[in-house]
Amino acid sequence: MVEETPWQQALRYANRANPYPFYEELRKTPVARQPDGTYVVSTYREIVTLLHDPRVSSDPRKCPAPAAAQAEGAVEAEAEPISEAVVSLEPNIITQDPPEHDRDRRMMTPHFVGPPRSPHLISDLEPEIRRIVAGLLDDMRGKTRIDAVDDFAYPLPVTVICKVLGVPLEDESRFHRWIETALDALDFGPEAASEEMQNRLAGGRRAVAEFGQFAADLLDRYARQPGPGMLSAMVNEDGPEGHMSKGVLASNALLLIFAGHETTVNLIAHSVLTLLRHPDALEKLRRRPELIVPGVEELLRFESSVQFWHTRSAVEDIDIAGTTIPKGAPIFLAYGSANRDPERFTDPDELDLERRDNQHLGFSQGIHFCFGAPLARLEVQIAVGEFVRRVRNPRLVEDPPPYRHNQIFRGPRHVLVDIDGIRD
Repeated sequence: MVEETPWQQALRYANRANPYPFYEELRKTPVARQPDGTYVVSTYREIVTLLHDPRVSSDPRKCPAPAAAQAEGAVEAEAEPISEAVVSLEPNIITQDPPEHDRDRRMMTPHFVGPPRSPHLISDLEPEIRRIVAGLLDDMRGKTRIDAVDDFAYPLPVTVICKVLGVPLEDESRFHRWIETALDALDFGPEAASEEMQNRLAGGRRAVAEFGQFAADLLDRYARQPGPGMLSAMVNEDGPEGHMSKGVLASNALLLIFAGHETTVNLIAHSVLTLLRHPDALEKLRRRPELIVPGVEELLRFESSVQFWHTRSAVEDIDIAGTTIPKGAPIFLAYGSANRDPERFTDPDELDLERRDNQHLGFSQGIHFCFGAPLARLEVQIAVGEFVRRVRNPRLVEDPPPYRHNQIFRGPRHVLVDIDGIRD
């Protein structure tokens, strides 16, 4: 039996709650070739270098499909994994290279992030976010046990992103089911070939197709009758750079609906979980609420919502850290490992809400820096700050809690917390 690499071990579901010991072993070889031909980059310096290297493409169409299958010792994989089903809808800003990426992101930015057209677009959402958070905490009155995911971390960002994009909130149960099904089907580890995962893969492809059709139908509706939110504005955009094609619009709509809440759910849930595991930090934040701003950055470093990214590839040979990544090879950038790299962060496995020089990779870097970072930061600062202030004596019921299957968007499925009540 072939011994698994640290990366393969980190990807096993049994290690989802704590992949960090395997990341520590992985960092001993900063750029590690895997049996399937993938090159996993796990150290901070090397990841940052590649994030700014034009020889690294984000477009999966530039990575030859047979590369992994032709690698020495690789197991032949079923055609079109779920990740390919997603990007095959059409390119979106995550899976584009310049100049297309720059043009499309430039067209989308004023409608989502704000500047230069609407510089206060995100900050103007603060009263609504505070209202939603207050309502969620008020609904916990009288309870002695809550689920920090279902009762708190999930409802806030999904409500906000529906408002921002103009997605009817009554459709939430439909797209939530598609997203969960697709995410549970995505597996890059040694368990991917199992019968269970192959069955999930088929369901995931159907979910992606249905989700994509939902996004296209919504855009068609707004083309006929404009309404509120970013998607309507994009459909009816008549700027100097013209229109996005319907397919690219639909792909970006799908991306924004998904990424606009899923990663924030994981960040809020992990923030609550981490603070309950570190009562001294929880008490410090309660005494000094102004620490919520640097505190959220530290929580994002400590438990990265996006553990790695998988659509990069080399368009030329790249020499880095004593290794040559050959042209055409897939590259996985392990953000979760880089954010615990002791060569970059002092005592990286310690939680320090006042950490200085905290340039984590929780939102990536370079041209693909997270499009929704300003909104996510605001949501998490308000949500976690109010949770700490208002929830009386929160205690974890189960540690570690059960985790979702997905390896990229790593997060707890539930975080059960016993409480003594809710303050005003």
